[in-house]
Amino acid sequence: MDSTVKENLKRIFGFNQFRGNQEAIVDNILKGNNTFVIMPTGAGKSLCYQLPAVIKDGTAIVISPLIALMKNQVDQLNSFGINAHFLNSTLSKSETNRVKSEVKAGLTKLLYVAPESLTKEENINFLSGSNISFVAIDEAHCISEWGHDFRPEYRKIKTIISLVGNNLPVIALTATATPKVQQDIQKNLQMEEADLFKSSFNRTNLYYEVRPKIKNETKKQIIKYIKTNKGKSGIIYCLSRKKVEEIAELLQVNGVKAAPYHAGLDGHVRVKNQDDFLNEEVDVIVATIAFGMGIDKPDVRYVIHYDVPKSLEGYYQETGRAGRDGLEGHCLMFYRYEDIVKLEKFNKDKPVNERENAKVLLQEMAAYAESSVCRRRFLLHYFGEQMKKDCGFCDNCKKPKDKFDGQEDALLIIEAVKETQQRFGLDHIVNLLRGVENDYIISYGHDKLSVFGKGKDKDEIHWKTVIRQVMIFGLLDKDIENYGVILLSDESEEYLKNPYPISISKNHNFDEIAETISSEEMNSVGKAYDEKLFELLKAERKKVAKQKGLPPYVVFQDPSLEEMATVYPTSRDELAQINGVGMGKVSKFGATFLKLIENYVEENDIITASDVVVKTSGTRSKVKISIIQQIDRKIDLDEIANNLNISMKELLHEVEQIIYSGTKLNINYYIDNIMDEEREDILHDYFMTADSDHIKDALGELEEEDFSEEEIRVYRIKFISEHAN
Repeated sequence: MDSTVKENLKRIFGFNQFRGNQEAIVDNILKGNNTFVIMPTGAGKSLCYQLPAVIKDGTAIVISPLIALMKNQVDQLNSFGINAHFLNSTLSKSETNRVKSEVKAGLTKLLYVAPESLTKEENINFLSGSNISFVAIDEAHCISEWGHDFRPEYRKIKTIISLVGNNLPVIALTATATPKVQQDIQKNLQMEEADLFKSSFNRTNLYYEVRPKIKNETKKQIIKYIKTNKGKSGIIYCLSRKKVEEIAELLQVNGVKAAPYHAGLDGHVRVKNQDDFLNEEVDVIVATIAFGMGIDKPDVRYVIHYDVPKSLEGYYQETGRAGRDGLEGHCLMFYRYEDIVKLEKFNKDKPVNERENAKVLLQEMAAYAESSVCRRRFLLHYFGEQMKKDCGFCDNCKKPKDKFDGQEDALLIIEAVKETQQRFGLDHIVNLLRGVENDYIISYGHDKLSVFGKGKDKDEIHWKTVIRQVMIFGLLDKDIENYGVILLSDESEEYLKNPYPISISKNHNFDEIAETISSEEMNSVGKAYDEKLFELLKAERKKVAKQKGLPPYVVFQDPSLEEMATVYPTSRDELAQINGVGMGKVSKFGATFLKLIENYVEENDIITASDVVVKTSGTRSKVKISIIQQIDRKIDLDEIANNLNISMKELLHEVEQIIYSGTKLNINYYIDNIMDEEREDILHDYFMTADSDHIKDALGELEEEDFSEEEIRVYRIKFISEHAN
């Protein structure tokens, strides 16, 4: 490579040397060869076509799928002193004419074009009359139906390139391509003979972790995580715009500098939020997947997936935005199988072929999340790269699951693939081993094979786990041509002849973990609270209750005291955030409790709630507001339930949440209709002397009076509202 290339690298881009395959790729393009580049996010793909474009005569066309990011790239190039433009639907007629005249005059080095603009006849005519040096196709995985971001207009690119110029060199680039996608891209662009430059997918500085997604717990974990990483840049990905707004607002309320980013925002708001993130005015961007493609921020320290992505390609590309400077990057995903099911439902209106493809991609995503194999090894295997040993730097390596010897199972699986002539996928092999007599098994006559039913003593999850791990170990292969089909590998026959023990890790069951945690939370099992403080708070509650002539539970219930003894609230706002408290109770009872906690914290040098309490965004849900308004208008509770299309039981639950948070509600008008004074007095006396307000206890105590559960619950609402709020 001549010295002018190195000079330009230093003079224009400010780099002293190339990274990885960059030099060989630039050299290949300068020679006019077709080039196919597979390079992970953050490894410097853009430079591979930007540098040759500057050196070669004429204008390089860059086909890019995201209009929003063209401006970002062009601004960057202009700041380097390179004449670059974009041509898309956002330009006015006069702006378009100016861009075209500069290209015609040979002044423009790079012209970014959306595939939609490329198909317009006027643009094809203009480009075919210009001096074009080569065509770069960015995000080339959009060509493939097996890619995670398939775009039909990308499949027309080859035809259009041939209309623009004869034998124009093409460079296709992508950050995520499985062997199947790679083959698909090359076939569609008719560049099977292109020189392939494939970098390793192993981003050694990234730490991969998957945690169970639990209704309220996950948001607490995210806030705690961000506060522990104060001042660091991070991205949180959600699947819906609504969830993006909700999480961004939750973070802002909790003192985190966060901003939302999604396609539904006004263009100028989106640009401002993106710029604020790049300029470190904002620490966290909460985004849909629209964010980050081509954004060059090297110091993103963490990427959190609040929702599971639609494919491992998408996941890999999004996590790849962490640690692009080679320093630490934490990739944390919250997972529950329910989200996979939800995503499958979204695909129901797609054409059959697309729907089936999307389903396979989702199954791979679920397999990755639930697998207890080294995360890096799993990911690299998915992208066709073998890793011989575990990385030691992911959640599964740090906290290994129980293992068992899978030698006998592996032999059985290899036999099954062999006996079925290497023509079937995972589900078929599993059904065959388990002896499932479905239409496929019977129509192929596989119920007659020697392996049929040999693994019926083990369940479907077991066999899927073993098959996937056997493939990662290289004892079986994936068919690239027929996606999903399992093949024998070079090592399969050898293993059948000379088997050896292999260690199989048991899968994670995240739904089970989530249930355990939820029930522990509800039952307050495994006392996580400070027992000494809890006892002091109980004594204070007794004292306050005595002064006010009330039973202690009316002041604060045990779960509220437990939470106080866990997060140590020391301000009125923090105390109001505790479950079952609210500002009403803070005003009525809070002062002495806050004083007690403050003294305790000072004496024992404790981290307080300002670090760990999760504040809600203060906006009451529409349902709660509607209930309060209707009760104010004295509408019957049955009618309110009917209006809101919920059961009476659900309505009472909502009303209880409102009053336990300190809001006063007057439902005397309803109680007067359903019971007489005498029955009210019995319930009043019971609750005034009871140790707790548990409904079960009340039903037991008042058995002879024949109260229904609904009557007791309704009266309890009146009692708490009058005495506690």
